[in-house]
Amino acid sequence: MPSINLLPWRQALRQRRQKEFFIGMAAAIAVAALVTLLAHLTVSSMIDSQKRRNELLQTEIAELDKAIEQIVALEEQKDRMIARMEVIDTLQSSRPEVVKLFDQVVATLPEGVYLTSVKQSGRKIEFVGVAQSSTRVSAFMRNLDASETLSAPELKVIQTGKDTGPGAEFTLFAQMRAGADADQPTREKRKTVVSEIGR
Repeated sequence: MPSINLLPWRQALRQRRQKEFFIGMAAAIAVAALVTLLAHLTVSSMIDSQKRRNELLQTEIAELDKAIEQIVALEEQKDRMIARMEVIDTLQSSRPEVVKLFDQVVATLPEGVYLTSVKQSGRKIEFVGVAQSSTRVSAFMRNLDASETLSAPELKVIQTGKDTGPGAEFTLFAQMRAGADADQPTREKRKTVVSEIGR
């Protein structure tokens, strides 16, 4: 004998499907939340790791900046030392030159020529004096050009008249001969030594 189901099966099917739908939606939401949480944790971990790297890089950069400042200070100190050594070398080499220069000037002065001023600017010497005549000045210039220390005399001013008295005032320039260049290898050697110390 066939059985007849009198229960509302359509309503039961609808309820079962709704229940399955809600369960699936809750599972999907849970999975999405879990994935989101994992992604957030991963990104946060990456951000923290990158921050630590940035902090480490900032620390290293600060240390490098300090090292660069120290290197620059050492380079400046080395340059100052080289400049001082060059000044000392110049003074040391110019001491005998000055003595020789005055000796040569005295030797080249002809009779009737008197110097009132001698100035040196680098390797250029300025002579100011009084001579009995212009021929005495010419003789002085010839003597300067023939000396071992001075060369290329050049007359700039010569005055004669009532204001100068019986003589003639003159101003002339001469160049010192290149005699101190023999010390150049020593200077270069000292520069090299200072450079090696700076390294």
